[in-house]
Amino acid sequence: MLARLLAGLGALLLAACASVQPAPTNKRIALTFDDVPRGAGAFLPVEERAAMLRRELRRAGVSQAAFFVNPGHYAEHPERIADLIAYAAEGHAVANHSNTHPALTDLRAEDYLLDIDRAERWLVQIPNHRAWFRYPYLNEGRSDLAKRDAVRAGLAERDLANGYVTVDASDWFYEGAAVAARDAGKTIDREALRDLYVESHVEAAEFYDRLAREATGRSPAHVMLLHETDLAALWIGDLVAALRAAGWTIVSADEAYADPIAPLAATYETPSAQGTLTEQVAWQRGLPAPRWYARNNTDLAQAEFDRRVLHLSDD
Repeated sequence: MLARLLAGLGALLLAACASVQPAPTNKRIALTFDDVPRGAGAFLPVEERAAMLRRELRRAGVSQAAFFVNPGHYAEHPERIADLIAYAAEGHAVANHSNTHPALTDLRAEDYLLDIDRAERWLVQIPNHRAWFRYPYLNEGRSDLAKRDAVRAGLAERDLANGYVTVDASDWFYEGAAVAARDAGKTIDREALRDLYVESHVEAAEFYDRLAREATGRSPAHVMLLHETDLAALWIGDLVAALRAAGWTIVSADEAYADPIAPLAATYETPSAQGTLTEQVAWQRGLPAPRWYARNNTDLAQAEFDRRVLHLSDD
């Protein structure tokens, strides 16, 4: 019964979204970073990365991004808590990404919620904390809809909103590919990697905005998924400049999560629950695949990385 009621509410919210028609040029996007504190990448000393990322966000004129945190990962690196405090001091929002980054499909719902609770008790002490929870791996239970609904109910009881994303270009993949290439002794064309990183994220933003317009009749304030990686620290300024050149306005996470699309994150009804909110809403509305950006297929992304960054032949 609850699932049917939520599905009906979702349909009403979709209709409300469809009644609002901003001009096609009104493209807005917020930047969000997962897996804080993240492990070492391919290029930077890990102790320097957060300071570089803060500096480059400041230079790019991004006054508020959001950082989704796994507090349990500070146990081995307590010195890096200072970086989190510094993010908050610069006006960036801090939110919950679970304590230890489990996949919901690997735990009972009650244990998953306990992990969220441990993180939230820690995070409420941090300035600029927001009551948002982002599912690790964007995994909301996949085909286990009872588990999905149990965690949705648990979040509602805790007054935690779903820290959904609407735009994803699998930036984590390019970081991992760079680490693997470095460890294999391969020469990495860093300018080509920068171009691939930036291009992929702008293309993903355009793809998901078209999909959102088709599904809801409007362009929402989007939420881009990034991670606290070396690539972000090195090239967030280039990405912001490219987004602006393509007609995008960078907005705060607060503005994005106040968009009319936000309630759909707790109500969409699809056969499997994982991925961006954009694709879930499109799926619910019956839009055909593909409902995700092409380079989220990591085989395709690897081929582009090999060709453009490592300059490997197709032979």
